Amino acid sequence: MRIALFGTSADPPTAGHQAIIRWLSNKYDWVAVWAADNPFKSHQTRLEHRVAMMHLLIKDIDAPQDNIGLEQQLSSLRTLETLEKAKARWGEESEFTLVIGSDLLPQLPRWYRIEELLQQVQLLVVPRPGFIVEESSVHTVQKLGGKIEFANFIGPDVSSTAYRESGDSEALTPLVVDYIHKEHLYKWSLVIGH
Repeated sequence: MRIALFGTSADPPTAGHQAIIRWLSNKYDWVAVWAADNPFKSHQTRLEHRVAMMHLLIKDIDAPQDNIGLEQQLSSLRTLETLEKAKARWGEESEFTLVIGSDLLPQLPRWYRIEELLQQVQLLVVPRPGFIVEESSVHTVQKLGGKIEFANFIGPDVSSTAYRESGDSEALTPLVVDYIHKEHLYKWSLVIGH
């Protein structure tokens, strides 16, 4: 079984995340998605809200096959622990691909026991619009044992950060926007007066 592991901060989850998940569902037997706390980022919103928004984002995907799951139990500050949980859930014989945005590639060498992790997963790097991948980052990860594939997919040019900074609700799906307003998350839902 080929399983894509896609954890994201989802602060908030965007139409870009949704497009990636939809694309992955056409390439893998199962797409495991979760909202994560990234130890290299500060999060504005509590994890429980990010999980709820991720659930709404996935619910709204019109994928041809039903092979996407919110697998929140996989969430861990250490990706190696996430992989151990995934192996316990789907078995050692499954083939695991860790999906990351191209902006995370330079961070990878600092991840917990990265060489051990890279021995056990494939890496699928999704190009992020406007982010140039340095060849040196690719070589560094390959020297650590990383088997890197670049997705032939580029999602919409939207980001969680842009929403948090400018309130551009075009970056989000309607269900997520409604949830943000209902829960009064982020400063933009307060400005709009919902």
